[in-house]
Amino acid sequence: MHTESPTPSRGGPLAGVRVLDLSAYIAGPYGCTLLADQGAEVIKIEPPVGDNLRKYPSTLPTESRAFLGVNRSKRGLMLDLKDPQDKQRLLALVQSADVLVHNFRPSVPERLGIAYEQLKPLNPRLIYCAVTGFGEQGPLKDKAGYDQVLQTMTGMCTLQGAAGGPPEILYGSVVDYYAAAMVASGVTSALYEREKSGLGQSVGVSLLRSALAMQSARMIWAENEGRDVGRDMRSGGITGIHPTREGYLYISANTPHFWQALCEKTGLQALLCERYDSVRKRAVHQAEIVPRLHAALTHRSALEWEQLFGEEVPCAAARAVEDMFDFPQVQAEDMVQVYEHPVVGTYRGFTRAVTFSRTPGPAGFAAPTLDQHGEALRQEADQRRVISGRPTA
Repeated sequence: MHTESPTPSRGGPLAGVRVLDLSAYIAGPYGCTLLADQGAEVIKIEPPVGDNLRKYPSTLPTESRAFLGVNRSKRGLMLDLKDPQDKQRLLALVQSADVLVHNFRPSVPERLGIAYEQLKPLNPRLIYCAVTGFGEQGPLKDKAGYDQVLQTMTGMCTLQGAAGGPPEILYGSVVDYYAAAMVASGVTSALYEREKSGLGQSVGVSLLRSALAMQSARMIWAENEGRDVGRDMRSGGITGIHPTREGYLYISANTPHFWQALCEKTGLQALLCERYDSVRKRAVHQAEIVPRLHAALTHRSALEWEQLFGEEVPCAAARAVEDMFDFPQVQAEDMVQVYEHPVVGTYRGFTRAVTFSRTPGPAGFAAPTLDQHGEALRQEADQRRVISGRPTA
């Protein structure tokens, strides 16, 4: 069981880095969690009403499951930035921070007095990361941006839907989580550059940029191509989820040796012919192949096929996420940890998205309750203001 480290120094490649996380929802907060996984001290700063993710529907009676999963390994501080004293406390903490992350709309930080150019004189080494919906320029810069808004806008939902059918959402906040990875990547790159220059800088991450980055293979438009050119990367009806005698099985057999193994293990050697000997040909003739494949798959369950295919055919039986907690590979890779939360009690959750051989980083601890570490952090901020001997506004 792991509880909060008693000291801010937590080991790992980012040990000694202090991050002020003013962001809410998923993209900014989980980006900061990825930094915490690597040893950074992350202080989650929330307004009196708390991060709105705390209020999301949850089957946990006392806390939001989403908030717990997104905000592990952070200390919690509540500040009202409209209150002059709390504003001064934030500015005092900025002087000791390495990184500040927020997801306010571009017009808000200057009004609050925490825009990059306003904080830069206090701490020229500060890495300042703004997470926005659409970027900090252009006609949509102040429009509220959310994961599924950007999915729908950028074509992801149209391509996710069946041909000729309505658009479909990709559930799981995929744009948010990809943006979170961009937050961690951008911040660490800026920290690396700071080691050479000694200077901080502003880092911009947007959901729009992240949604389009995820579609780099689709974002190719050659000269003289029309709008109706095919941009879907799916390789035909063979690669996909198929029904079995019991359960569903995902199969990928694009390479020649995987295709051969699939045909041999399902008894479909007759398909090993010139007519079907490439991914492109199999996509063209999928109406001939898929019914025969489905008929063969009815002889075993998805789990039995998964076992039979082994390493010779890339595949996976469709499982529930609950199965992952005790899944042998997940356990072998030490991806699940036991946490202790002051309200929820003991729970198991994901830990460490990246591994390091020499500086593995600390054990995580549970997401904070609202203002859980506020007293100590406010005292620290007040003490810094006294030591500085000058106003920080």
